[in-house]
Amino acid sequence: MSKSLRLVLGDQLSLTLPTLQDAPPGATVAFCEVDEEGRYVPHHPQKIAMMLAAMRHFAAELRQRGYRVHYSTLDDPDNRHSLIAEAERLAKRHGCDEIHVTRPGEWRLLKAMEARQAQDRTPRWCIVEDTRFFCSHRDFDAWMEGRTRPRMEDFYRMLRRRTGLLMDGNAPVGGQWNFDRDNRAPIDDAPSPPSPPRHRQDAVTQEVLALVEKRFADHVGRLEGFNWPVTRRQALADLRHFVARALPAFGTYQDAISDTAPYLFHSRLSAALNIGLLSPGEVCQAAQDAWQGGEAPLNAVEGFIRQILGWREYVRGIYWHRMPAYKRENQLGATRGLPRCYWDGDTDLRCLQRAIEMTHDNAYAHHIQRLMVTGNFALLCDVRPAALCDWYLAVYADACEWVELPNTLGMVLHADGGYLGSKPYCASGKYIDRMSDHCAQCRYDPRQSVGENACPFNALYWRFLERHADQLADNPRMRVIYGTLDKMSAHKRQALRQQADTFLDSLTWTPPYGQGQHASDYGE
Repeated sequence: MSKSLRLVLGDQLSLTLPTLQDAPPGATVAFCEVDEEGRYVPHHPQKIAMMLAAMRHFAAELRQRGYRVHYSTLDDPDNRHSLIAEAERLAKRHGCDEIHVTRPGEWRLLKAMEARQAQDRTPRWCIVEDTRFFCSHRDFDAWMEGRTRPRMEDFYRMLRRRTGLLMDGNAPVGGQWNFDRDNRAPIDDAPSPPSPPRHRQDAVTQEVLALVEKRFADHVGRLEGFNWPVTRRQALADLRHFVARALPAFGTYQDAISDTAPYLFHSRLSAALNIGLLSPGEVCQAAQDAWQGGEAPLNAVEGFIRQILGWREYVRGIYWHRMPAYKRENQLGATRGLPRCYWDGDTDLRCLQRAIEMTHDNAYAHHIQRLMVTGNFALLCDVRPAALCDWYLAVYADACEWVELPNTLGMVLHADGGYLGSKPYCASGKYIDRMSDHCAQCRYDPRQSVGENACPFNALYWRFLERHADQLADNPRMRVIYGTLDKMSAHKRQALRQQADTFLDSLTWTPPYGQGQHASDYGE
């Protein structure tokens, strides 16, 4: 009779995990802290601390529920510091001839496990499907059949109908599927945003913070100010706070950017969702309940639910449907490494500086900072997808590869040629000036495109459009701006090119893949 070790990964901290749900009485549940997972890119110390503290708290909860738990810590002298090797060591130690694990969230790990599975050796690896999402891989692949240019909006409507969220029979509540046009107000009119609740750090969390500070001191990012949820109770407190204090204004100001407020009205729930402390179903239901109770407007609730039910599920489906080739896409032919300022924050561009500083301080930046500031700048500077993908994966607490890679490669960098998004999200300094309060404190002027004080985003924007005209000029959503470029005089275009090239030459560049060790995963 076989005996199985139940391996729980750091982003699977849910009692509903299939590996736990079907565990026989007396089965050993294993958690493995390994150096390899903290260093394959230089993860932010807060990200590492959040995951390790959450793992330790979840392991303690399982012990209280009667599970037999083996926990390998980073400082265990017998630790192999490779997830596969450590799991197999524990299986042998506990006399297990099988390792049962729920499908991991990274193609890298899945392929490593499947390679062991194919070797007909002991312990045998048994991989089961992750049921904690709205849409299974099989369902997504079925939805994709016959679609050459899938769009999230179609997928989102399908899941709305399936789940009944914000539906009135077969019709969307409010008579329309999304309220995005109501969700683009700039920062100028926004009320004061609420501060997130502070989480108490018990002895377990404090021990982890000390360990991470000592062991990962070479990683970029501040550990001071750590305030991530590491238990389900803390994650639920964050959910209640968001619904009551931030959700009412979230929709209207979700595209706004602040020089001083890193969170504005955003939820900060993605990290807890991605490691399993919250379920997407309960989060969406809480938002819908707020609307039904008159506590939040429909445009805010729909916009929030669309992020989770729509976009989060959609990019996960795209990731697994297109891997591993998707990870090597670079259809705009970008060749540069990452500007060094992404690692040290040393830039005169106020918007970029503050986005990077907030990232270093909090392991967080909201989606418009990522898309329209750090992402837009990298796009306009021809940063190679692998470099930016490694950086996003490293520095954000919520960055699991299945959600980070499609967002960065497909939406931010348009490196898949429009498969994920219908147009590049490129913008000049005028957009940032309209949506933020950065520009008044910047040495650059967003109204100028040429000259010593001109905002670099402006010349870089026109350079990008000119450089990629063959690929983008026929895009229906870009014809107007290309019409403007076509009417521009040759003299002005030359001046803009020179302005952009001079600025690019002034930047200090890191090697093509940033500072991470992930290059081999890109097939280069």
